[in-house]
Amino acid sequence: MRSIISHRPTWRQRFSTAPLINTISYKRLFNHHHHRRPFSDSTRPLIYPDAINSEHNDLASYAAYAARTGLDVKSKTYVGTRYEYTVADSLGTLGFDLKRVGGRSDCGIDLLGTWHVPSSPDHALRVLVQCKASVAQSTKIGPHHIRELEGTFAGAPPGWRSGPGLLAFLVSQKPATQGVRDAMATSSWPMGYALCSQDGGLEQMLWNSRAEEEGLESMGVAVRFSNDTSKEAGKRLTLTWRGKPYLAGPVFSK
Repeated sequence: MRSIISHRPTWRQRFSTAPLINTISYKRLFNHHHHRRPFSDSTRPLIYPDAINSEHNDLASYAAYAARTGLDVKSKTYVGTRYEYTVADSLGTLGFDLKRVGGRSDCGIDLLGTWHVPSSPDHALRVLVQCKASVAQSTKIGPHHIRELEGTFAGAPPGWRSGPGLLAFLVSQKPATQGVRDAMATSSWPMGYALCSQDGGLEQMLWNSRAEEEGLESMGVAVRFSNDTSKEAGKRLTLTWRGKPYLAGPVFSK
């Protein structure tokens, strides 16, 4: 499993990454070519479910929609929807291409799409994302949320339901607890976890060994430090490929 570990930078920019826990499993040791199987749907175009609401499809259009309809910005609906669009934008900087699909019959899936990574140059990985927007102190992200995430595989639409190159991510505004990490490490499903703040700051990303088998082998996560005067100064989560920084650009849907 991979996770960011912060270190104090000693020069203008520095990247650091380290393993969180050892997640090599018996299955991985004897099936290390699993992620190289041909993609079962590589010749089929991915068909997304119809949009929940055709009046908004990103943060800007949702803000305009909320203002136009008088939507309460403190309501659970507004906070949750805004967070889903925020997560889609933030993960886009790491090569994800996600669309909001959540609804009453979404089977726990809020975002659906693909992830373009150098470890899978010919086929983008398919991704299911579940977002947890609440930041209340009483709300805890625990192992039961990992079990809920496992259920998204069965409830995914055609094209995202089975076959290699398929991952699920749980995204929340809190760090992964030890219980969450342990549940992910022992799960037979390929999945990951990300911490995305309310304003879109990515602060943590990790995944299990099954996710590595599905296409994330040799991928890692690091923190980039910068002391320049640009608006991106400070620290920023980024990807590594074979131990070297990999700066994935944002991906936009056509």
